[in-house]
Amino acid sequence: MKTLIPTLLTIFILILLLGCANYDNPDQWYKGNLHTHSYWSDGDDYPEMIMDWYKSNDYNFVALSDHNILAEGEKWKLIPTTEKHQQAYNKYLNKYGPDWVESRSDSNGLHVRLKTLVEYRSQFEDQGNFLIIQAEEITTSFEKKPLHLNATNLQSFIKPQSGNSVVEVLQNNIDAILAQRDSTGIPIMPHINHPNYRYAISVDDFIQLRRERFFEVYNGHPSVNNFGDSLHISTEEMWDAINIAYAQNGLPLLYGLATDDSHHYHKFGHGYVNPGRGWVMVQAKSLTAQALIHALEAGRFYASTGVALKILEFRHNTLSVTVQPEADVNYEIQFIGASKDDPKTRILKSALGRSARYKLSPDLLFVRAKVVSSKIKANPHQLGEYEVAWVQPVVYNIK
Repeated sequence: MKTLIPTLLTIFILILLLGCANYDNPDQWYKGNLHTHSYWSDGDDYPEMIMDWYKSNDYNFVALSDHNILAEGEKWKLIPTTEKHQQAYNKYLNKYGPDWVESRSDSNGLHVRLKTLVEYRSQFEDQGNFLIIQAEEITTSFEKKPLHLNATNLQSFIKPQSGNSVVEVLQNNIDAILAQRDSTGIPIMPHINHPNYRYAISVDDFIQLRRERFFEVYNGHPSVNNFGDSLHISTEEMWDAINIAYAQNGLPLLYGLATDDSHHYHKFGHGYVNPGRGWVMVQAKSLTAQALIHALEAGRFYASTGVALKILEFRHNTLSVTVQPEADVNYEIQFIGASKDDPKTRILKSALGRSARYKLSPDLLFVRAKVVSSKIKANPHQLGEYEVAWVQPVVYNIK
């Protein structure tokens, strides 16, 4: 029945024909994190404890995306002898009991067998409320530049692909992810992680890529340089520059994700890579991996570090944003875009308050919205950070 499944090219053409993200539907909003690490790679806690944290903090879905590994097969973790790790083991043991926790000791210390996704999934998943999505952070490099991509809803392990340039390495891995999608007929979504980590990926690199629709405009790791520096642009500026090139070349626009990239679960604060820093709110028909990915690919989501939206619509070429307000917090809603005659982004309209709208004109390449609050973010990836929401770019729809 594979012939009934639309190709990625068909999906991209449909998105172009639609010309916009359609938020005007009654689907449910789901909160999720697409970048999470555990003891299966370089995280510092057990996957069950991590899933419990996200579920307890009102997330609806989590993609466990350890480096170059899936949570399958037998893996024993040597637990560090530090007090926090030993205390974490006791907490884990007390919560799940000796019948669940498998451990052994030898001259090297305490070893714990990590549970596979198949083993622990049923303890957390709740239809319509909480979903775990299998993922992998495909981790490789070129000339010491770290090149990381997430594959969400992966069905089988993908070995990192090499290449002779940054672009070739990225493209080979994107192609490997999409080849698995094509062969299985199951939606699998690649996204490029933290492009400013060691400033490994440039705008020019992105412009040369094919069939990449997502990147992290915000990543909660304190070392990824979301805001750039005196010599490098921010990931948000990068986003706009890429989309100007994509729009000029008739390509589907790049969408921006916010993620945790969480590694540390025992100590919270500046310098640690904690959960709860960045997420996506996805408007989907149901809480399934397929529905979520289809919604993400249609642009029916926004990225956030704390700001929640009450209304988000793109209708009759008008983008409307209404904030779900918090007491004693002020909001600025910015509409950011670029025109065909002057292809550089600027703030087209800025409104103080909880609600604003912007009507697109045919001369614009795209418009996106950004909501900046007056509330300082608790436990930010960088000190002094305010809570923000990013709405995905839309284009004028010729009727």
